[in-house]
Amino acid sequence: MDTLYATAMNNYINSYNHHTAQSPFDPTNINLQEFDPKTNDPTPEFSQEQSSYGDCLGEQDHYDSVLKYLNQMLMEEDDLQAKPCMYNECMALQAEAAYYNVLVNKQPVASPDYSGGTGTLTSDESSNNFSIANCNLNYSRKRSPVQEGERETKMAMTSDLESDQAEQDDEDLLLYEHEPQPKSMNEGSKRGRPRGKKNAITQDLVVDLRDLLIQCAQAITNYNHSSAYEVLKKIKQHCNQHGDSTERLAHYFVMAIEARLAGTGAEVYREASLKKISCAQILKAYHSYLMVCPFHRVSNILANGSINRLARGKDKLHIIDFGILYGFQWPCLIKALSMRPGGPPMLQITGIDLPQPGFRPADRVEETGRRIAKYCKRFNVPFKYNGIAKKWDEIRIEELNLDRTELTVVNSVNRLRNILDETVIESSPRDTVLQLIRQINPDMFVLGILNGAYNAPFLLNRFREALFHFSTLFDIFDSTSPRDSEHRALYEQELFGREIMNVVACEGTTRMERPETYRQWQSRVVRAGFKQVPQYRDKAEEVKSKVRSNYHKDFLVDEDGKWLLQGWKGRVLYACSLWKPA
Repeated sequence: MDTLYATAMNNYINSYNHHTAQSPFDPTNINLQEFDPKTNDPTPEFSQEQSSYGDCLGEQDHYDSVLKYLNQMLMEEDDLQAKPCMYNECMALQAEAAYYNVLVNKQPVASPDYSGGTGTLTSDESSNNFSIANCNLNYSRKRSPVQEGERETKMAMTSDLESDQAEQDDEDLLLYEHEPQPKSMNEGSKRGRPRGKKNAITQDLVVDLRDLLIQCAQAITNYNHSSAYEVLKKIKQHCNQHGDSTERLAHYFVMAIEARLAGTGAEVYREASLKKISCAQILKAYHSYLMVCPFHRVSNILANGSINRLARGKDKLHIIDFGILYGFQWPCLIKALSMRPGGPPMLQITGIDLPQPGFRPADRVEETGRRIAKYCKRFNVPFKYNGIAKKWDEIRIEELNLDRTELTVVNSVNRLRNILDETVIESSPRDTVLQLIRQINPDMFVLGILNGAYNAPFLLNRFREALFHFSTLFDIFDSTSPRDSEHRALYEQELFGREIMNVVACEGTTRMERPETYRQWQSRVVRAGFKQVPQYRDKAEEVKSKVRSNYHKDFLVDEDGKWLLQGWKGRVLYACSLWKPA
């Protein structure tokens, strides 16, 4: 393992602790003897002493536990260097299954009336080599005057629908009338000083790459590929994977546009997900993200603090986590539970995620369980684990091992966006998952979502919203991380780049990045039979204070109704909420 990186990480954790309220808990004094819940005295009823404990604990979010947990993984698990990223493998398998349906079962990827710039692929067409020439031939066919008139009518209707939807989405996405502005190619560029009068004149010209990208998407929507290629040429003169935020953004959108025009979006996305970039490399890049962005920490404080408070006086706690991945959310809660007066409760976690490729689809989910069990043993928290790796809408309630005498919490943070909805399958898998959660009848449902409006079936509106969303994310890194950071570049490539490829170049069941705004989720969850409950006031104030004092000034935390919103320069990126059955 990279000892230099581990040393740097330890130094960061130590420096992090100087800005975080320290725990009086000393893990070196833990009795590592196996905890037997049968011989443990029941947890006493909630008392005033426990209340003061909770108030004191409000100042400690134990977030250093996440960093130490991640550090321990990198130090002790040498096989992470050979394993691919768990999330990428999940997405690759889903893309492969959808791609198989296109090639073998002849299911269409998308309707050209909705998406623009891509055709309905059959198995015969897909078996040929994908090429731009083949793609152009599909759309150079002659249309009758009647067909041409129908096409123009559809285009006008699509434009009106997109305009109306965009106005509604803007209200859900903007916290204030302030968001990152596009940079000219001469602002913050590192290309050297221009020489001579000719270059001096060129320097005054402003190239708005975001505007050019939208022009390109408009040309694709109108099936004007020659115009799209002309605009792409202009953009490619200025995009740069290692440049400023706008140049980096343009680089990944250009790659996605080219894949879409060539008809290879699903194939490129699937291959990108299977690239031999090790889990260890991506986890290091993820650590760089955790250092500069408060989004994960804020979700942790809200979710874990709410669960911990609800579990007061309870001797059994069952958490059902939809989208557990590596289990990074739970070290903070485990440490907090270990400090509870009267001892920790019996903790059971049902870890749910999508299956992995190969003959052992649940291997990585079970590995997460072993990792959490080891952590619980270290802090003397009794623990049981149940791992489930399958499509979430196919899970049966019997598989969850529910016990009605235990406190049950369902948790899903930023992962329901990968579940298909009614725009693809009439019996919406997304609603099916929510109905399963309602059937569980949890004491609390913790929902965290990525707030985005780029789930429209129409390409142009989806493209525009994705462009605004990802320009904000690239702007965050440009303001908080050095441009020559390898970890930043890898994170942008493996997370942002892959998502952009999926949003722009994929259609139908192969498009798995399907976020909705928090108001859309509000309606969806209410329809499923839940009612929203208020955030704990002290937790909301705690996260606002910590973001103000420890992170860049342009990060924002605000509230809208019972939602806690997180954003950057006025644009809402994430939202958290608490629910219970109606």
